[in-house]
Amino acid sequence: MDSVDPDFEGRVLVVANRVPISIKTTQEGEFEYSMSSGGLVSGLKGLAKAIDFKWFGWPGIDVHRNDKDKVRRHLQDNFNAVPIFLSETLAEMHYNGFSNSILWPLLHRMPDQAGSDERWSKAYQEVNEIFADNIVPYVEDNDMIWVHDYHLLLLPGILRERLSKKKNLKIGFFLHTPFPTEDYFTILPFREQICRSLLLCDVVGFHTNQYAKDFLESARIVLKGVSKSPSDLHWNRRKVIVHGFPLGIEADEWKQKLETDAVKQELANLREEFDDQKIILGVDRLDYIKGIPQKLRAYDRFLTDHPEWVGKVVMIQLAIPTREDVDAYRRLREEVELLVGRINGKHATFKHTPIHYLHRSVKPEQLCALYAVSDVCIISSIRDGLNLVSYEYAACQEERKGVLMMSTYAGAIKTLPPSSVILLNPWDAPRFAERINQALNMGIEERAKRHKEMMHVVDTWTSVKWGKAFLQTMMKMEIPKDADMPDRDSLEEYNSEIPDSETGTIKP
Repeated sequence: MDSVDPDFEGRVLVVANRVPISIKTTQEGEFEYSMSSGGLVSGLKGLAKAIDFKWFGWPGIDVHRNDKDKVRRHLQDNFNAVPIFLSETLAEMHYNGFSNSILWPLLHRMPDQAGSDERWSKAYQEVNEIFADNIVPYVEDNDMIWVHDYHLLLLPGILRERLSKKKNLKIGFFLHTPFPTEDYFTILPFREQICRSLLLCDVVGFHTNQYAKDFLESARIVLKGVSKSPSDLHWNRRKVIVHGFPLGIEADEWKQKLETDAVKQELANLREEFDDQKIILGVDRLDYIKGIPQKLRAYDRFLTDHPEWVGKVVMIQLAIPTREDVDAYRRLREEVELLVGRINGKHATFKHTPIHYLHRSVKPEQLCALYAVSDVCIISSIRDGLNLVSYEYAACQEERKGVLMMSTYAGAIKTLPPSSVILLNPWDAPRFAERINQALNMGIEERAKRHKEMMHVVDTWTSVKWGKAFLQTMMKMEIPKDADMPDRDSLEEYNSEIPDSETGTIKP
């Protein structure tokens, strides 16, 4: 294993809500282990090839006390992971309750989606304390603890207080969602504790510098004595680096997958099924931040305005199930499936179905083939931390040079070159529809130019580089000069492509 720095003498302890392993019980009462999917797991999987670290997190199921030692040994011996056990009730109130029914909507500036239950707040605080109980015994002098995401916002502060006697201990935190502006953040329960916890870190990382600025502004309002110098933050006699570190992917893994027999067979099946039709692809978790209803309405408008395309283009929309126990997500599924049915009923012919809708996950080989075979990929998020689908799509488009359409509300517009994508406002259905028409009619020379610009970022800013840049910053308390992070601080470059709406349909 490579080290982050040859002079580094400690260890890296990674803490997240879940360990990167899915555990299921078989009919025989045995445990079945498999690697999980998701943005955080994918990002750290690449980093794990370069840096040795121990992973702490909840195993995802309520393990009976008689089986805990068995699960603990298996995860330690096979995955270098330490499970943190929670009861089913506590995990439910922490995850689906406070984390996903309060924090998630407020971090994405959607207070209308937020719930409220005092038990959830207590469960969130209790789980953060339980994580600390399990991590503290493992920590040694010189260690670096890297805490991830909104489920554990209070944990850095708890660890700093409990581990105050450890020498040269570094604590970092990375948020995998947007950070809201202060008017949304100040709605949060125990916002002072959250700010204080993050400011007890050495490094706080976000996907973009804009999210970092939003956090700093919130911290100034919520806490006293927060001051900012050109390169760092000072609070309570502490220096804290707050900066953007956009996550990446390992593009070579997707390119290699395209050469496998399994993907080639999937590609052949898709080409035979859709023959001479253009394919528009959507790959989204079925989450209200992803703008799937807006995408469907724009596609409906496109087919209405351009009937010459009916029968010649198909939309394949993957809607990957998530948080199905949360009411807002159940309502979203009903809305999406009603829209799909209505649009198919309106535009279908005896030989052609305009939308192929899949409410399920697909195998990696199938996803890779879908990326490679499609002519257009639409990301229509109404708020999104980054969105790595954009990177994955580009990595699989070496041959076809498909067009990427992306919402101005996705974090990846700050990392990808402005001229490499077609930007859209998901709330402006008429212009969104015209952007679809533009993408489908784009010539190969223009597509190739845009793809080359995208791949310069995708190939350069990998998940390994992201992880190393963060850890090096935590170790040296300065941003690496060679980080070359693709993060634009303003959208001025993009604004010329998004004229003011003449339709009155744009929603702020």
